[in-house]
Amino acid sequence: MTQTTSTTSADRKRPLALAGALVGLAVALGACQHSPDNSLAYIDAPADYRQRHPIAVTETDRSVVVFVGRSRGGLTAEQRAQVMGLARDWMREGTGAVAVDVPADTANARAAQESLREIQAIFAAAGVPPRGILVRKYRPDDPRQLPAIRVNYPKMTATAGPCGIWPEDLGPSIHNKSYLENKQYYNFGCANQRNLAAMVEDPADLVQPRAETPAYTPRRSIAFDKYRKGDSTATTYSEAEKAKLSDTGK
Repeated sequence: MTQTTSTTSADRKRPLALAGALVGLAVALGACQHSPDNSLAYIDAPADYRQRHPIAVTETDRSVVVFVGRSRGGLTAEQRAQVMGLARDWMREGTGAVAVDVPADTANARAAQESLREIQAIFAAAGVPPRGILVRKYRPDDPRQLPAIRVNYPKMTATAGPCGIWPEDLGPSIHNKSYLENKQYYNFGCANQRNLAAMVEDPADLVQPRAETPAYTPRRSIAFDKYRKGDSTATTYSEAEKAKLSDTGK
Protein backbone atom coordinates (compact mmCIF):
# COMPACT_ATOMS: atom_id res chain seq x y z
CA MET A 1 0.00 0.00 0.00
CA THR A 2 2.87 2.38 0.81
CA GLN A 3 4.58 1.63 -2.52
CA THR A 4 1.41 2.50 -4.46
CA THR A 5 1.14 5.89 -2.72
CA SER A 6 4.76 6.72 -3.51
CA THR A 7 4.29 5.87 -7.17
CA THR A 8 1.18 8.01 -7.41
CA SER A 9 3.03 11.04 -5.93
CA ALA A 10 5.87 10.63 -8.44
CA ASP A 11 3.39 10.51 -11.31
CA ARG A 12 1.81 13.73 -10.08
CA LYS A 13 5.17 15.57 -9.78
CA ARG A 14 6.34 14.63 -13.30
CA PRO A 15 3.85 16.92 -15.18
CA LEU A 16 4.62 19.74 -12.77
CA ALA A 17 8.34 19.40 -13.44
CA LEU A 18 7.73 19.34 -17.19
CA ALA A 19 5.56 22.44 -16.98
CA GLY A 20 8.23 24.24 -14.96
CA ALA A 21 10.86 23.33 -17.55
CA LEU A 22 8.69 24.69 -20.35
CA VAL A 23 8.11 27.95 -18.47
CA GLY A 24 11.85 28.34 -17.89
CA LEU A 25 12.57 27.74 -21.57
CA ALA A 26 9.96 30.33 -22.57
CA VAL A 27 11.53 32.89 -20.24
CA ALA A 28 15.00 32.18 -21.65
CA LEU A 29 13.79 32.56 -25.21
CA GLY A 30 11.96 35.75 -24.33
CA ALA A 31 15.19 37.28 -23.04
CA CYS A 32 16.74 36.76 -26.48
CA GLN A 33 14.14 38.82 -28.32
CA HIS A 34 15.35 41.91 -30.19
CA SER A 35 14.00 44.55 -32.52
CA PRO A 36 12.85 43.29 -35.91
CA ASP A 37 15.44 43.25 -38.68
CA ASN A 38 14.51 45.50 -41.58
CA SER A 39 17.48 44.50 -43.73
CA LEU A 40 15.19 42.69 -46.15
CA ALA A 41 13.66 46.04 -47.04
CA TYR A 42 17.11 47.21 -48.18
CA ILE A 43 17.94 43.94 -49.93
CA ASP A 44 14.76 44.10 -52.01
CA ALA A 45 15.45 47.73 -52.97
CA PRO A 46 15.33 48.83 -56.66
CA ALA A 47 18.28 47.89 -58.86
CA ASP A 48 18.79 51.46 -60.12
CA TYR A 49 20.82 53.54 -57.65
CA ARG A 50 18.83 56.64 -58.63
CA GLN A 51 15.72 54.93 -57.31
CA ARG A 52 17.46 53.53 -54.22
CA HIS A 53 18.88 56.94 -53.32
CA PRO A 54 16.53 59.52 -54.89
CA ILE A 55 17.30 63.23 -54.77
CA ALA A 56 14.51 65.06 -52.98
CA VAL A 57 13.79 68.77 -53.39
CA THR A 58 12.89 70.30 -50.02
CA GLU A 59 12.80 73.71 -48.34
CA THR A 60 15.46 74.71 -45.85
CA ASP A 61 16.73 77.89 -44.16
CA ARG A 62 19.68 80.01 -45.22
CA SER A 63 20.95 82.01 -42.26
CA VAL A 64 23.62 84.46 -41.13
CA VAL A 65 24.51 85.18 -37.50
CA VAL A 66 25.53 88.76 -36.65
CA PHE A 67 27.30 89.17 -33.29
CA VAL A 68 26.83 92.56 -31.66
CA GLY A 69 28.76 93.85 -28.66
CA ARG A 70 27.12 95.78 -25.85
CA SER A 71 29.00 99.03 -26.53
CA ARG A 72 29.02 99.11 -30.33
CA GLY A 73 26.11 99.64 -32.67
CA GLY A 74 26.23 99.08 -36.39
CA LEU A 75 27.99 96.43 -38.43
CA THR A 76 31.60 95.76 -39.22
CA ALA A 77 32.79 95.73 -42.84
CA GLU A 78 32.74 91.93 -42.91
CA GLN A 79 29.25 91.74 -41.39
CA ARG A 80 28.02 94.33 -43.86
CA ALA A 81 29.32 92.23 -46.76
CA GLN A 82 27.67 89.09 -45.36
CA VAL A 83 24.29 90.79 -45.00
CA MET A 84 24.54 92.29 -48.50
CA GLY A 85 25.37 88.87 -49.95
CA LEU A 86 22.40 87.37 -48.12
CA ALA A 87 20.11 90.07 -49.49
CA ARG A 88 21.25 89.46 -53.06
CA ASP A 89 20.80 85.73 -52.66
CA TRP A 90 17.28 86.26 -51.34
CA MET A 91 16.37 88.16 -54.52
CA ARG A 92 17.47 85.12 -56.54
CA GLU A 93 16.42 82.12 -54.46
CA GLY A 94 14.25 83.21 -51.53
CA THR A 95 10.90 81.44 -51.16
CA GLY A 96 9.59 83.37 -48.16
CA ALA A 97 10.05 86.41 -45.97
CA VAL A 98 13.36 87.31 -44.35
CA ALA A 99 13.16 86.75 -40.59
CA VAL A 100 15.40 88.87 -38.36
CA ASP A 101 15.59 87.68 -34.75
CA VAL A 102 16.81 90.47 -32.45
CA PRO A 103 17.72 89.93 -28.76
CA ALA A 104 15.60 91.78 -26.19
CA ASP A 105 16.20 92.64 -22.52
CA THR A 106 19.91 91.94 -22.83
CA ALA A 107 23.05 93.99 -22.25
CA ASN A 108 23.50 94.53 -25.99
CA ALA A 109 19.82 95.13 -26.80
CA ARG A 110 20.35 98.83 -27.61
CA ALA A 111 23.35 98.12 -29.84
CA ALA A 112 21.37 95.35 -31.53
CA GLN A 113 18.61 97.83 -32.42
CA GLU A 114 21.15 100.11 -34.08
CA SER A 115 22.55 97.16 -36.02
CA LEU A 116 19.03 96.16 -37.02
CA ARG A 117 18.43 99.55 -38.65
CA GLU A 118 21.59 99.13 -40.70
CA ILE A 119 20.55 95.59 -41.72
CA GLN A 120 17.19 96.90 -42.88
CA ALA A 121 18.90 99.67 -44.87
CA ILE A 122 21.17 97.12 -46.60
CA PHE A 123 18.21 94.93 -47.56
CA ALA A 124 16.34 97.97 -48.90
CA ALA A 125 19.38 98.98 -50.99
CA ALA A 126 19.51 95.45 -52.46
CA GLY A 127 15.87 95.70 -53.57
CA VAL A 128 14.15 93.69 -50.82
CA PRO A 129 10.70 95.25 -50.15
CA PRO A 130 9.93 96.30 -46.57
CA ARG A 131 7.05 93.80 -46.36
CA GLY A 132 9.55 91.03 -47.10
CA ILE A 133 11.34 91.54 -43.76
CA LEU A 134 9.89 90.18 -40.51
CA VAL A 135 11.48 91.41 -37.26
CA ARG A 136 11.08 89.21 -34.20
CA LYS A 137 12.38 89.70 -30.64
CA TYR A 138 13.66 86.86 -28.52
CA ARG A 139 15.22 86.28 -25.12
CA PRO A 140 18.30 84.02 -25.12
CA ASP A 141 18.08 80.81 -23.08
CA ASP A 142 21.76 80.61 -22.13
CA PRO A 143 23.02 83.78 -20.37
CA ARG A 144 26.63 82.68 -20.86
CA GLN A 145 26.46 83.12 -24.64
CA LEU A 146 26.57 86.46 -26.40
CA PRO A 147 23.11 87.24 -27.84
CA ALA A 148 23.29 87.70 -31.61
CA ILE A 149 21.07 88.82 -34.45
CA ARG A 150 19.97 85.89 -36.60
CA VAL A 151 18.95 86.63 -40.19
CA ASN A 152 17.44 83.77 -42.19
CA TYR A 153 15.07 83.00 -45.03
CA PRO A 154 13.68 79.81 -46.63
CA LYS A 155 15.03 78.47 -49.92
CA MET A 156 14.73 75.35 -52.05
CA THR A 157 17.48 72.76 -51.67
CA ALA A 158 18.25 69.26 -52.91
CA THR A 159 19.10 66.42 -50.54
CA ALA A 160 19.90 62.71 -50.83
CA GLY A 161 20.81 59.93 -48.44
CA PRO A 162 21.54 58.93 -45.77
CA CYS A 163 24.56 57.00 -46.98
CA GLY A 164 26.65 54.32 -45.29
CA ILE A 165 23.93 51.67 -44.93
CA TRP A 166 25.29 48.13 -45.44
CA PRO A 167 22.53 45.54 -44.98
CA GLU A 168 24.65 42.76 -46.55
CA ASP A 169 28.28 41.69 -46.71
CA LEU A 170 30.15 42.50 -49.91
CA GLY A 171 31.93 39.15 -50.08
CA PRO A 172 30.60 35.80 -51.28
CA SER A 173 28.18 34.11 -48.91
CA ILE A 174 25.25 31.74 -49.20
CA HIS A 175 23.18 34.32 -47.31
CA ASN A 176 24.20 37.19 -49.62
CA LYS A 177 21.47 37.23 -52.25
CA SER A 178 22.79 40.33 -54.01
CA TYR A 179 26.25 38.84 -54.50
CA LEU A 180 24.89 35.58 -55.92
CA GLU A 181 22.67 37.49 -58.37
CA ASN A 182 25.45 39.95 -59.32
CA LYS A 183 23.48 42.97 -58.11
CA GLN A 184 24.81 46.33 -56.97
CA TYR A 185 25.31 46.60 -53.23
CA TYR A 186 22.79 48.84 -51.51
CA ASN A 187 25.12 51.78 -50.74
CA PHE A 188 26.36 51.94 -54.35
CA GLY A 189 25.72 55.38 -55.91
CA CYS A 190 24.61 57.05 -52.68
CA ALA A 191 27.67 59.32 -52.39
CA ASN A 192 27.33 60.36 -56.04
CA GLN A 193 23.69 61.31 -55.54
CA ARG A 194 24.47 63.20 -52.34
CA ASN A 195 27.33 65.15 -53.96
CA LEU A 196 25.22 65.97 -57.01
CA ALA A 197 22.46 67.30 -54.75
CA ALA A 198 24.99 69.46 -52.88
CA MET A 199 26.58 70.91 -56.04
CA VAL A 200 23.49 71.75 -58.09
CA GLU A 201 22.85 75.50 -58.16
CA ASP A 202 19.11 75.37 -58.72
CA PRO A 203 17.27 72.25 -57.50
CA ALA A 204 14.67 72.82 -60.24
CA ASP A 205 17.35 71.85 -62.80
CA LEU A 206 17.04 68.26 -61.55
CA VAL A 207 13.37 68.23 -62.55
CA GLN A 208 13.16 70.33 -65.71
CA PRO A 209 15.49 72.27 -68.05
CA ARG A 210 15.79 76.03 -67.97
CA ALA A 211 14.28 78.21 -70.66
CA GLU A 212 16.63 79.66 -73.27
CA THR A 213 17.71 83.26 -72.81
CA PRO A 214 17.47 85.75 -75.71
CA ALA A 215 20.45 85.96 -78.03
CA TYR A 216 22.83 88.91 -77.79
CA THR A 217 21.66 90.79 -80.87
CA PRO A 218 24.57 93.30 -81.35
CA ARG A 219 27.23 90.60 -81.34
CA ARG A 220 25.09 88.34 -83.50
CA SER A 221 24.69 91.07 -86.13
CA ILE A 222 28.45 91.64 -86.31
CA ALA A 223 29.08 87.91 -86.85
CA PHE A 224 26.44 87.75 -89.62
CA ASP A 225 27.93 90.78 -91.40
CA LYS A 226 31.38 89.17 -91.42
CA TYR A 227 29.88 85.92 -92.68
CA ARG A 228 28.13 87.66 -95.58
CA LYS A 229 31.37 89.45 -96.56
CA GLY A 230 33.36 86.23 -96.42
CA ASP A 231 35.51 87.41 -93.50
CA SER A 232 36.50 85.23 -90.56
CA THR A 233 33.97 85.27 -87.75
CA ALA A 234 36.58 84.33 -85.13
CA THR A 235 37.04 86.79 -82.29
CA THR A 236 40.53 88.32 -82.06
CA TYR A 237 41.96 90.02 -78.99
CA SER A 238 44.65 92.69 -79.36
CA GLU A 239 46.20 91.88 -75.97
CA ALA A 240 46.40 88.12 -76.57
CA GLU A 241 50.04 88.19 -77.76
CA LYS A 242 51.18 90.18 -74.73
CA ALA A 243 49.88 87.54 -72.38
CA LYS A 244 52.12 84.81 -73.84
CA LEU A 245 55.16 83.82 -71.81
CA SER A 246 57.06 82.22 -74.68
CA ASP A 247 57.53 82.56 -78.44
CA THR A 248 57.40 78.81 -78.98
CA GLY A 249 55.30 77.88 -81.98
CA LYS A 250 55.88 81.10 -83.95
